[in-house]
Amino acid sequence: MNYSWHLARSAFVTSVVPSEGHGGGAAEYPNRPIRFIVPFAAGGPGDMLARVLGEKLTESWGQPVTIEIKHGINGIVGSEIAAKAAPDGYTIVIAASAHYINPSIYRKLPFDPVNDFTAVSLVASGPNLIVLNPKVPLQSVRELIEYTKAHPGELKYGSGGFGSPSHLAGELFNMMAGVKLVHVPYKGHAFAGVALSEGRECQLMFDAALTAMPHIKSGKWRAIAVTTAKRAGAFPDLPTIAEAGLPGYEVSPAMGVLAPAGTPPAIVHKLSREISRIVHLPGVMASLRRDGAEAVGNTPEEYAAYVKSEIAKWAKVVKNANIEPLDTPQ
Repeated sequence: MNYSWHLARSAFVTSVVPSEGHGGGAAEYPNRPIRFIVPFAAGGPGDMLARVLGEKLTESWGQPVTIEIKHGINGIVGSEIAAKAAPDGYTIVIAASAHYINPSIYRKLPFDPVNDFTAVSLVASGPNLIVLNPKVPLQSVRELIEYTKAHPGELKYGSGGFGSPSHLAGELFNMMAGVKLVHVPYKGHAFAGVALSEGRECQLMFDAALTAMPHIKSGKWRAIAVTTAKRAGAFPDLPTIAEAGLPGYEVSPAMGVLAPAGTPPAIVHKLSREISRIVHLPGVMASLRRDGAEAVGNTPEEYAAYVKSEIAKWAKVVKNANIEPLDTPQ
């Protein structure tokens, strides 16, 4: 278990340097604790990444970073809390693929995923993998496409639920390859993983590298490609889906940091610069890579453009797949 990603489950990261200064300007920021909301379950990649950032921000600035787990409804519960918080730089939130997918999955959200937030930085990106039950006699993306075209509707892919990133990664594959893999949603990722290992209800998944890695190493699953535009450092021998038979395909699950809309630009840029510095520390980069991810750490402007492009991308996939949006979450 590597240290950077698997910190102790404490909800509070203690400060190590006394703070100085008063007031609300960027020069004095931060002069009190920072609230870091994680809108996903404890122990997941978002929680782990927030704790790495929280620990390092505390070391840099001498102010505690409080990690708050506020999960529920595909990340919506915690994101709404962050969107309605004071725009002063003392509340930030982790955003992942669900943030970009939810606008197309739900008829109405309790916040605007673009206008109610200020982008801080895209922190880390990692691939999904196409993984198969070893009994499936397909060794490449090209073979998968050819087989599915010859046997439409026979192969089934599992996901952690309707509208999840793994669900839509499969729908994008269907759309671009002109095939019909049948989606089988489960009530959580763990159940989908069990089904794939048994190979009865589903034969493949588009799974995150972090959760797929142990099953690949144990031989329970076989990976045939990564979903990113470039090969992943953690899987150098695996081709991308694009180079293996489906040009243009790319799914790069990524986590970033958002703040409430109206947060002062000077504070946003100070946060962004420090987060970028942290994720490019050799130890943090090495830890990310061991878990299948890569450091990004871009500017607020670059991350804002990414958010808009991802929302548009998944809206097109949802429309093409004729997915009926759900009612407004309660």
